[in-house]
Amino acid sequence: MFDNLSDKLDKALHVLKGHGSITEVNVAETLKEVRRALIDADVNFKIAKDFTNRVKEKALGENVLTTLQPGQLMVKIVKDELTELMGGDVSGVNLSGNPSVILMSGLQGSGKTTFSGKLANFLKTKKTKKPLLVACDVYRPAAIDQLHVVGDAIKVDVFSDRDNQDPVAIAEAGVAFAKANGHNVVIVDTAGRLAVDTEMMDEIANIHKAIQPQETLFVVDSMTGQDAVNTAKAFNDILNFDGVILTKLDGDTRGGAAISIKSVVDKPIKFIGTGEKMEAIDVFYPSRMADRILGMGDVVSLVERAQEQFDEEEARKLQKKIAKNQFGFDDFLKQIQQVKKMGNMKDLMGMIPGAGKMLKGVDIDDDAFKHIEAIIHSMTVEERTNPSVINSSRKKRIGKGSGTSVQQVNQLLKQFNQMSKMMKMMQGGGGRKMMQAMSRMQK
Repeated sequence: MFDNLSDKLDKALHVLKGHGSITEVNVAETLKEVRRALIDADVNFKIAKDFTNRVKEKALGENVLTTLQPGQLMVKIVKDELTELMGGDVSGVNLSGNPSVILMSGLQGSGKTTFSGKLANFLKTKKTKKPLLVACDVYRPAAIDQLHVVGDAIKVDVFSDRDNQDPVAIAEAGVAFAKANGHNVVIVDTAGRLAVDTEMMDEIANIHKAIQPQETLFVVDSMTGQDAVNTAKAFNDILNFDGVILTKLDGDTRGGAAISIKSVVDKPIKFIGTGEKMEAIDVFYPSRMADRILGMGDVVSLVERAQEQFDEEEARKLQKKIAKNQFGFDDFLKQIQQVKKMGNMKDLMGMIPGAGKMLKGVDIDDDAFKHIEAIIHSMTVEERTNPSVINSSRKKRIGKGSGTSVQQVNQLLKQFNQMSKMMKMMQGGGGRKMMQAMSRMQK
Protein backbone atom coordinates (compact mmCIF):
# COMPACT_ATOMS: atom_id res chain seq x y z
CA MET A 1 0.00 0.00 0.00
CA PHE A 2 1.08 3.60 -0.68
CA ASP A 3 4.06 2.40 -2.79
CA ASN A 4 3.80 5.20 -5.36
CA LEU A 5 3.22 7.94 -2.78
CA SER A 6 6.07 6.74 -0.55
CA ASP A 7 8.46 6.70 -3.49
CA LYS A 8 7.49 10.20 -4.67
CA LEU A 9 7.62 11.72 -1.18
CA ASP A 10 11.06 10.18 -0.65
CA LYS A 11 12.29 11.82 -3.88
CA ALA A 12 10.68 15.15 -2.91
CA LEU A 13 12.26 15.20 0.55
CA HIS A 14 15.61 14.16 -0.92
CA VAL A 15 15.87 17.70 -2.35
CA LEU A 16 16.78 19.04 1.11
CA LYS A 17 19.46 16.45 1.82
CA GLY A 18 22.91 18.00 1.71
CA HIS A 19 21.62 21.52 2.34
CA GLY A 20 23.09 23.25 5.37
CA SER A 21 19.95 25.20 6.18
CA ILE A 22 16.26 25.54 5.36
CA THR A 23 15.52 28.48 3.08
CA GLU A 24 12.37 29.73 1.39
CA VAL A 25 13.80 28.60 -1.97
CA ASN A 26 14.65 24.99 -1.11
CA VAL A 27 11.47 24.56 0.98
CA ALA A 28 9.36 25.80 -1.95
CA GLU A 29 11.12 23.38 -4.30
CA THR A 30 10.57 20.46 -1.92
CA LEU A 31 6.92 21.24 -1.18
CA LYS A 32 6.08 21.67 -4.85
CA GLU A 33 7.09 18.01 -5.31
CA VAL A 34 5.26 16.97 -2.11
CA ARG A 35 2.06 18.63 -3.38
CA ARG A 36 2.45 16.93 -6.76
CA ALA A 37 2.96 13.55 -5.01
CA LEU A 38 -0.23 14.02 -2.97
CA ILE A 39 -2.30 15.00 -6.01
CA ASP A 40 -0.93 11.98 -7.92
CA ALA A 41 -2.09 9.86 -4.96
CA ASP A 42 -5.63 11.17 -5.63
CA VAL A 43 -5.68 13.67 -2.77
CA ASN A 44 -7.96 16.66 -3.44
CA PHE A 45 -5.99 19.69 -4.75
CA LYS A 46 -7.24 22.04 -2.00
CA ILE A 47 -6.31 19.55 0.75
CA ALA A 48 -2.86 19.04 -0.80
CA LYS A 49 -2.33 22.82 -1.09
CA ASP A 50 -3.46 23.52 2.49
CA PHE A 51 -1.22 20.68 3.72
CA THR A 52 1.92 22.02 2.02
CA ASN A 53 1.14 25.57 3.20
CA ARG A 54 1.04 24.35 6.81
CA VAL A 55 4.30 22.42 6.36
CA LYS A 56 5.96 25.48 4.81
CA GLU A 57 4.81 27.72 7.65
CA LYS A 58 6.20 25.30 10.27
CA ALA A 59 9.46 24.64 8.39
CA LEU A 60 10.32 28.32 7.97
CA GLY A 61 9.25 29.10 11.53
CA GLU A 62 11.40 26.36 13.10
CA ASN A 63 14.72 26.94 14.78
CA VAL A 64 16.72 24.07 13.30
CA LEU A 65 18.26 22.02 16.08
CA THR A 66 21.97 21.35 15.63
CA THR A 67 21.29 17.60 15.90
CA LEU A 68 18.86 17.69 12.97
CA GLN A 69 19.73 18.12 9.31
CA PRO A 70 17.23 20.19 7.25
CA GLY A 71 16.09 17.02 5.48
CA GLN A 72 15.44 15.25 8.79
CA LEU A 73 13.52 18.24 10.13
CA MET A 74 11.33 18.38 7.03
CA VAL A 75 10.56 14.64 7.31
CA LYS A 76 9.51 15.19 10.94
CA ILE A 77 7.23 18.12 10.06
CA VAL A 78 5.66 16.24 7.11
CA LYS A 79 5.15 13.19 9.35
CA ASP A 80 3.45 15.25 12.08
CA GLU A 81 1.19 17.02 9.56
CA LEU A 82 0.29 13.75 7.80
CA THR A 83 -0.64 12.25 11.17
CA GLU A 84 -2.86 15.24 11.93
CA LEU A 85 -4.43 15.15 8.46
CA MET A 86 -5.40 11.49 8.93
CA GLY A 87 -7.01 12.13 12.33
CA GLY A 88 -4.23 12.61 14.87
CA ASP A 89 -5.18 10.15 17.61
CA VAL A 90 -6.40 6.57 17.25
CA SER A 91 -10.20 6.28 17.55
CA GLY A 92 -11.67 3.11 19.02
CA VAL A 93 -15.08 1.58 18.44
CA ASN A 94 -17.84 2.47 20.93
CA LEU A 95 -18.86 -0.70 22.77
CA SER A 96 -21.14 0.84 25.39
CA GLY A 97 -24.70 -0.45 25.62
CA ASN A 98 -25.96 -3.95 26.31
CA PRO A 99 -25.85 -5.15 23.64
CA SER A 100 -23.61 -2.71 21.75
CA VAL A 101 -25.22 -2.12 18.35
CA ILE A 102 -23.02 -1.37 15.33
CA LEU A 103 -24.72 -0.34 12.07
CA MET A 104 -22.75 -0.91 8.85
CA SER A 105 -23.42 1.33 5.84
CA GLY A 106 -21.86 1.79 2.40
CA LEU A 107 -22.22 1.27 -1.33
CA GLN A 108 -22.58 -2.13 -2.95
CA GLY A 109 -19.18 -3.70 -3.65
CA SER A 110 -17.37 -1.81 -0.90
CA GLY A 111 -16.73 -5.02 1.04
CA LYS A 112 -19.34 -4.28 3.74
CA THR A 113 -20.55 -7.85 4.33
CA THR A 114 -17.04 -9.31 4.44
CA PHE A 115 -15.86 -6.55 6.77
CA SER A 116 -18.86 -7.13 9.06
CA GLY A 117 -17.44 -10.64 9.50
CA LYS A 118 -13.90 -9.32 10.04
CA LEU A 119 -15.15 -6.88 12.67
CA ALA A 120 -17.12 -9.65 14.42
CA ASN A 121 -14.02 -11.86 14.40
CA PHE A 122 -11.88 -8.98 15.75
CA LEU A 123 -14.32 -8.27 18.61
CA LYS A 124 -14.60 -11.97 19.42
CA THR A 125 -10.86 -12.75 19.44
CA LYS A 126 -9.34 -9.44 20.60
CA LYS A 127 -12.09 -8.01 22.83
CA THR A 128 -13.58 -11.34 24.10
CA LYS A 129 -17.07 -10.29 22.97
CA LYS A 130 -19.93 -12.54 21.84
CA PRO A 131 -21.06 -10.89 18.58
CA LEU A 132 -24.16 -11.50 16.51
CA LEU A 133 -24.29 -10.72 12.78
CA VAL A 134 -27.69 -9.53 11.47
CA ALA A 135 -28.51 -9.86 7.75
CA CYS A 136 -30.58 -6.84 6.66
CA ASP A 137 -29.75 -6.86 2.94
CA VAL A 138 -32.98 -8.18 1.46
CA TYR A 139 -32.25 -7.06 -2.12
CA ARG A 140 -28.91 -8.46 -3.27
CA PRO A 141 -29.13 -12.10 -4.38
CA ALA A 142 -27.28 -14.42 -1.99
CA ALA A 143 -26.45 -11.57 0.45
CA ILE A 144 -27.95 -13.52 3.36
CA ASP A 145 -26.11 -16.69 2.27
CA GLN A 146 -22.84 -14.76 2.09
CA LEU A 147 -23.21 -13.51 5.67
CA HIS A 148 -24.01 -17.05 6.88
CA VAL A 149 -20.87 -18.37 5.14
CA VAL A 150 -18.81 -15.62 6.78
CA GLY A 151 -20.38 -16.37 10.18
CA ASP A 152 -19.68 -20.10 9.85
CA ALA A 153 -16.04 -19.41 8.96
CA ILE A 154 -15.45 -17.41 12.16
CA LYS A 155 -17.90 -19.38 14.32
CA VAL A 156 -20.18 -16.39 14.97
CA ASP A 157 -24.01 -16.63 15.02
CA VAL A 158 -25.99 -14.99 12.21
CA PHE A 159 -29.58 -13.78 12.55
CA SER A 160 -31.67 -13.67 9.37
CA ASP A 161 -35.31 -13.90 8.30
CA ARG A 162 -35.67 -14.96 4.66
CA ASP A 163 -39.47 -14.55 4.74
CA ASN A 164 -39.30 -10.92 5.82
CA GLN A 165 -38.63 -8.12 3.31
CA ASP A 166 -38.63 -5.31 5.89
CA PRO A 167 -35.01 -4.46 6.88
CA VAL A 168 -36.17 -2.31 9.83
CA ALA A 169 -38.19 -5.19 11.32
CA ILE A 170 -35.29 -7.63 10.77
CA ALA A 171 -32.84 -5.27 12.51
CA GLU A 172 -35.17 -4.86 15.51
CA ALA A 173 -35.75 -8.63 15.70
CA GLY A 174 -31.97 -9.18 15.51
CA VAL A 175 -31.32 -6.89 18.50
CA ALA A 176 -34.10 -8.64 20.46
CA PHE A 177 -32.57 -12.05 19.60
CA ALA A 178 -29.16 -10.83 20.83
CA LYS A 179 -30.62 -9.71 24.17
CA ALA A 180 -32.42 -13.04 24.62
CA ASN A 181 -29.36 -15.14 23.76
CA GLY A 182 -26.53 -13.39 25.58
CA HIS A 183 -24.88 -11.62 22.64
CA ASN A 184 -23.20 -8.41 23.82
CA VAL A 185 -22.44 -6.96 20.35
CA VAL A 186 -24.81 -6.76 17.35
CA ILE A 187 -23.38 -5.98 13.91
CA VAL A 188 -26.12 -5.04 11.43
CA ASP A 189 -25.19 -5.56 7.78
CA THR A 190 -27.38 -3.35 5.56
CA ALA A 191 -28.03 -3.22 1.82
CA GLY A 192 -25.77 -1.26 -0.48
CA ARG A 193 -26.64 0.36 -3.78
CA LEU A 194 -24.62 1.03 -6.91
CA ALA A 195 -24.97 4.78 -6.23
CA VAL A 196 -26.21 7.08 -3.51
CA ASP A 197 -29.99 7.39 -3.83
CA THR A 198 -32.90 8.70 -1.76
CA GLU A 199 -34.53 5.30 -1.25
CA MET A 200 -31.32 3.84 0.12
CA MET A 201 -30.72 6.77 2.46
CA ASP A 202 -34.30 6.72 3.76
CA GLU A 203 -34.08 3.00 4.49
CA ILE A 204 -30.81 3.14 6.44
CA ALA A 205 -32.01 6.27 8.27
CA ASN A 206 -35.14 4.32 9.35
CA ILE A 207 -33.01 1.39 10.56
CA HIS A 208 -30.81 3.84 12.45
CA LYS A 209 -33.83 5.46 14.12
CA ALA A 210 -35.35 2.08 15.07
CA ILE A 211 -32.29 0.40 16.65
CA GLN A 212 -30.42 3.51 17.96
CA PRO A 213 -26.90 2.09 17.35
CA GLN A 214 -23.96 3.05 19.58
CA GLU A 215 -21.81 3.10 16.46
CA THR A 216 -22.61 3.77 12.79
CA LEU A 217 -19.75 2.93 10.46
CA PHE A 218 -19.34 3.82 6.79
CA VAL A 219 -17.48 1.18 4.77
CA VAL A 220 -15.68 2.46 1.69
CA ASP A 221 -13.48 0.86 -0.96
CA SER A 222 -10.19 2.80 -0.77
CA MET A 223 -9.34 1.86 -4.37
CA THR A 224 -12.04 4.25 -5.64
CA GLY A 225 -9.84 7.14 -4.44
CA GLN A 226 -11.44 10.59 -4.56
CA ASP A 227 -14.84 9.03 -5.37
CA ALA A 228 -14.64 7.26 -2.00
CA VAL A 229 -14.23 10.61 -0.26
CA ASN A 230 -17.17 12.16 -2.15
CA THR A 231 -19.42 9.18 -1.35
CA ALA A 232 -18.44 9.38 2.32
CA LYS A 233 -19.48 13.04 2.36
CA ALA A 234 -22.89 12.25 0.78
CA PHE A 235 -23.56 9.52 3.36
CA ASN A 236 -22.37 11.63 6.28
CA ASP A 237 -24.60 14.57 5.32
CA ILE A 238 -27.65 12.33 5.79
CA LEU A 239 -26.55 9.64 8.26
CA ASN A 240 -23.99 11.53 10.39
CA PHE A 241 -21.97 8.35 10.91
CA ASP A 242 -19.38 7.90 13.66
CA GLY A 243 -16.42 6.57 11.73
CA VAL A 244 -14.98 5.22 8.48
CA ILE A 245 -13.73 1.77 7.55
CA LEU A 246 -11.37 1.63 4.57
CA THR A 247 -11.35 -1.73 2.78
CA LYS A 248 -8.95 -3.08 0.13
CA LEU A 249 -6.15 -0.82 1.32
CA ASP A 250 -3.66 -3.57 0.45
CA GLY A 251 -4.57 -3.12 -3.23
CA ASP A 252 -4.30 0.69 -3.25
CA THR A 253 -0.82 2.02 -4.06
CA ARG A 254 -2.07 5.62 -4.06
CA GLY A 255 -3.76 6.04 -0.68
CA GLY A 256 -5.59 9.32 -1.40
CA ALA A 257 -8.76 8.21 0.40
CA ALA A 258 -6.90 7.36 3.61
CA ILE A 259 -5.12 10.70 3.61
CA SER A 260 -8.00 13.05 2.82
CA ILE A 261 -11.24 11.44 4.04
CA LYS A 262 -10.92 12.74 7.64
CA SER A 263 -10.53 16.36 6.57
CA VAL A 264 -13.61 16.16 4.29
CA VAL A 265 -16.12 14.44 6.61
CA ASP A 266 -14.44 15.25 9.96
CA LYS A 267 -14.96 11.65 11.09
CA PRO A 268 -12.12 9.31 12.08
CA ILE A 269 -10.95 6.25 10.16
CA LYS A 270 -11.48 3.49 12.73
CA PHE A 271 -10.39 0.32 10.91
CA ILE A 272 -8.68 -0.71 7.69
CA GLY A 273 -8.90 -3.91 5.67
CA THR A 274 -5.50 -5.22 4.60
CA GLY A 275 -6.27 -8.49 2.83
CA GLU A 276 -8.84 -11.17 2.10
CA LYS A 277 -8.48 -13.29 5.26
CA MET A 278 -10.85 -12.78 8.19
CA GLU A 279 -7.87 -11.72 10.33
CA ALA A 280 -6.90 -8.98 7.83
CA ILE A 281 -8.26 -6.08 9.88
CA ASP A 282 -6.23 -3.40 11.65
CA VAL A 283 -7.16 -0.59 14.00
CA PHE A 284 -6.20 2.62 12.18
CA TYR A 285 -3.32 4.47 13.85
CA PRO A 286 -2.68 7.77 11.99
CA SER A 287 0.89 8.14 13.32
CA ARG A 288 1.86 4.58 12.35
CA MET A 289 0.35 5.04 8.89
CA ALA A 290 2.30 8.29 8.45
CA ASP A 291 5.49 6.37 9.35
CA ARG A 292 4.72 3.76 6.70
CA ILE A 293 3.93 6.36 4.03
CA LEU A 294 7.32 7.99 4.70
CA GLY A 295 9.14 4.64 4.51
CA MET A 296 9.85 4.46 8.25
CA GLY A 297 8.07 1.13 8.70
CA ASP A 298 5.74 0.26 11.58
CA VAL A 299 7.67 -1.78 14.11
CA VAL A 300 5.03 -1.32 16.85
CA SER A 301 2.31 -3.01 14.76
CA LEU A 302 4.74 -5.75 13.71
CA VAL A 303 5.59 -6.51 17.37
CA GLU A 304 1.87 -6.45 18.31
CA ARG A 305 1.06 -8.98 15.59
CA ALA A 306 3.94 -11.21 16.72
CA GLN A 307 2.75 -11.03 20.34
CA GLU A 308 -0.76 -12.07 19.31
CA GLN A 309 0.65 -15.32 17.92
CA PHE A 310 3.10 -15.83 20.79
CA ASP A 311 2.36 -18.82 23.02
CA GLU A 312 4.40 -18.78 26.26
CA GLU A 313 3.95 -22.51 26.91
CA GLU A 314 5.05 -23.38 23.36
CA ALA A 315 8.01 -21.00 23.71
CA ARG A 316 9.17 -22.78 26.89
CA LYS A 317 8.91 -26.18 25.17
CA LEU A 318 10.87 -24.83 22.21
CA GLN A 319 13.52 -23.41 24.53
CA LYS A 320 14.06 -26.84 26.13
CA LYS A 321 14.28 -28.52 22.71
CA ILE A 322 16.90 -26.04 21.52
CA ALA A 323 18.91 -26.50 24.73
CA LYS A 324 18.88 -30.28 24.23
CA ASN A 325 19.64 -29.94 20.50
CA GLN A 326 16.25 -31.51 19.67
CA PHE A 327 14.87 -28.71 17.44
CA GLY A 328 13.40 -30.47 14.40
CA PHE A 329 11.40 -29.73 11.24
CA ASP A 330 8.05 -30.13 13.04
CA ASP A 331 9.08 -27.26 15.33
CA PHE A 332 10.23 -25.28 12.29
CA LEU A 333 6.83 -25.87 10.65
CA LYS A 334 5.05 -24.49 13.76
CA GLN A 335 7.14 -21.31 13.56
CA ILE A 336 6.17 -20.90 9.87
CA GLN A 337 2.47 -21.30 10.74
CA GLN A 338 2.76 -18.55 13.36
CA VAL A 339 4.43 -16.17 10.90
CA LYS A 340 1.69 -16.85 8.32
CA LYS A 341 -1.02 -15.99 10.86
CA MET A 342 0.52 -12.53 11.28
CA GLY A 343 -0.63 -11.45 7.80
CA ASN A 344 0.47 -11.36 4.17
CA MET A 345 4.25 -11.24 3.69
CA LYS A 346 4.42 -8.01 1.70
CA ASP A 347 2.44 -6.18 4.38
CA LEU A 348 4.72 -7.56 7.11
CA MET A 349 7.87 -6.59 5.20
CA GLY A 350 6.46 -3.06 4.75
CA MET A 351 6.45 -2.71 8.55
CA ILE A 352 10.23 -3.09 8.70
CA PRO A 353 11.97 0.31 8.37
CA GLY A 354 13.72 0.64 5.01
CA ALA A 355 12.42 -2.69 3.70
CA GLY A 356 9.98 -0.94 1.35
CA LYS A 357 12.83 0.60 -0.65
CA MET A 358 14.83 -2.62 -0.75
CA LEU A 359 11.83 -4.63 -1.95
CA LYS A 360 10.63 -2.09 -4.52
CA GLY A 361 9.46 -3.99 -7.59
CA VAL A 362 9.87 -7.36 -5.83
CA ASP A 363 6.73 -9.45 -5.82
CA ILE A 364 6.46 -11.28 -2.48
CA ASP A 365 4.08 -14.16 -2.96
CA ASP A 366 1.68 -14.89 -0.10
CA ASP A 367 2.60 -18.55 -0.68
CA ALA A 368 6.29 -17.83 -0.06
CA PHE A 369 6.48 -20.77 2.38
CA LYS A 370 4.53 -23.20 0.18
CA HIS A 371 7.52 -25.14 -1.20
CA ILE A 372 9.15 -25.29 2.27
CA GLU A 373 5.96 -26.76 3.75
CA ALA A 374 5.70 -29.24 0.86
CA ILE A 375 9.31 -30.40 1.44
CA ILE A 376 8.76 -30.86 5.20
CA HIS A 377 5.46 -32.71 4.65
CA SER A 378 7.28 -35.10 2.28
CA MET A 379 9.71 -36.13 5.04
CA THR A 380 9.18 -39.17 7.28
CA VAL A 381 8.67 -38.72 11.04
CA GLU A 382 12.28 -39.81 11.58
CA GLU A 383 13.60 -37.27 9.03
CA ARG A 384 11.63 -34.41 10.57
CA THR A 385 12.81 -35.31 14.08
CA ASN A 386 16.42 -36.04 13.15
CA PRO A 387 17.37 -34.20 9.91
CA SER A 388 20.95 -35.56 10.04
CA VAL A 389 19.68 -38.92 8.65
CA ILE A 390 18.72 -37.28 5.34
CA ASN A 391 21.18 -38.63 2.76
CA SER A 392 21.27 -38.20 -1.04
CA SER A 393 18.70 -40.95 -1.80
CA ARG A 394 16.32 -39.53 0.82
CA LYS A 395 16.77 -36.06 -0.70
CA LYS A 396 15.74 -37.39 -4.12
CA ARG A 397 12.64 -39.02 -2.63
CA ILE A 398 11.69 -35.87 -0.66
CA GLY A 399 12.18 -33.67 -3.74
CA LYS A 400 10.05 -35.95 -5.90
CA GLY A 401 7.33 -36.23 -3.25
CA SER A 402 7.12 -32.46 -2.75
CA GLY A 403 7.32 -31.46 -6.41
CA THR A 404 10.60 -29.63 -5.79
CA SER A 405 14.23 -30.23 -6.75
CA VAL A 406 17.10 -31.80 -4.78
CA GLN A 407 18.73 -28.35 -4.93
CA GLN A 408 15.74 -26.80 -3.10
CA VAL A 409 15.84 -29.61 -0.50
CA ASN A 410 19.57 -28.96 0.02
CA GLN A 411 18.93 -25.23 0.35
CA LEU A 412 16.26 -25.78 3.02
CA LEU A 413 18.51 -28.16 4.96
CA LYS A 414 21.35 -25.62 4.87
CA GLN A 415 19.09 -22.79 6.08
CA PHE A 416 17.66 -25.03 8.80
CA ASN A 417 21.13 -25.96 10.08
CA GLN A 418 22.27 -22.33 10.13
CA MET A 419 19.13 -21.26 11.98
CA SER A 420 19.50 -24.11 14.51
CA LYS A 421 23.09 -23.03 15.26
CA MET A 422 22.05 -19.40 15.77
CA MET A 423 19.17 -20.39 18.07
CA LYS A 424 21.57 -22.51 20.12
CA MET A 425 23.96 -19.56 20.46
CA MET A 426 21.13 -17.25 21.52
CA GLN A 427 20.17 -19.79 24.19
CA GLY A 428 23.65 -19.61 25.65
CA GLY A 429 23.67 -15.83 25.55
CA GLY A 430 26.53 -15.93 23.09
CA GLY A 431 25.73 -12.69 21.29
CA ARG A 432 29.27 -12.29 19.95
CA LYS A 433 29.34 -15.86 18.60
CA MET A 434 25.93 -15.37 16.99
CA MET A 435 27.12 -12.21 15.21
CA GLN A 436 30.16 -14.11 13.92
CA ALA A 437 27.93 -16.94 12.65
CA MET A 438 25.64 -14.46 10.87
CA SER A 439 28.70 -12.84 9.31
CA ARG A 440 29.85 -16.21 7.95
CA MET A 441 26.36 -16.93 6.55
CA GLN A 442 26.51 -13.75 4.46
CA LYS A 443 29.89 -14.68 2.86
